[in-house]
Amino acid sequence: MNGSRNKPSQAAAGKGQKDADKAMESSNRDRKTGGGMLRKLKSRRSHTDKWPSVTEDELRALGPDISPDHVLGLRVVTEDYLCRPEDNIYNIDFTRFKIRDLETGTVLFEIAKPPSCGPVEKEEESVDVDSSAGRFVRYQFTPAFLKLRTVGATVEFTVGDRPINSFRMIERHYFQGRLLKNFDFDFGFCIPNSRNTCEHIYEFPQLPEDLIRQMVERPYETKSDSFYFVDNKLIMHNKADYAYNGGL
Repeated sequence: MNGSRNKPSQAAAGKGQKDADKAMESSNRDRKTGGGMLRKLKSRRSHTDKWPSVTEDELRALGPDISPDHVLGLRVVTEDYLCRPEDNIYNIDFTRFKIRDLETGTVLFEIAKPPSCGPVEKEEESVDVDSSAGRFVRYQFTPAFLKLRTVGATVEFTVGDRPINSFRMIERHYFQGRLLKNFDFDFGFCIPNSRNTCEHIYEFPQLPEDLIRQMVERPYETKSDSFYFVDNKLIMHNKADYAYNGGL
């Protein structure tokens, strides 16, 4: 009696395992060709004041050995790039970027690179892209942006034929030489030849009204460095500046 009861159970288990294997294979295949599920990433807490101060020239002297700990020691925005475009040996290509207010869901802007790699499409807020280098972006927001508390930045990117481990971005924002905020995100593992999507959760500090006024009155004096690392090695460096006088 026990044996006759076990036979259907074993058959069902075998069928269930086959179905699970097929689902996993399908999931892996879809992820590689069409991108995975949207991952929401929060910034790690980095107490940047504990890192020894370092200058841009000192980092440049390190050549290809610049690590995350090194850039966390910077006290001012860089004047130039700390790596070359060809250092991106993983062929990481950012294809879409969207910013939204997480409290209301309002899309502040969305920028996408068309498949032809021609001019960048622009929607909502204005964005100017340095087409010669492809590593500099100029943003313009309204003053209300400076009072937002939590913003989601969805980024879509493709990678080449190498697997990517420990993909990390450190983004540092400055106004007139003062560090406003440090954001530190881990992208995780990316399989070769994949399209990936994640949303970075930016939690902005509450700024004094006097500082907000100065940032509005001095467009493009707010600047940022974005450093990208794979296995703790700098492979990409992007720069941006910001104006908050849109609509005035």
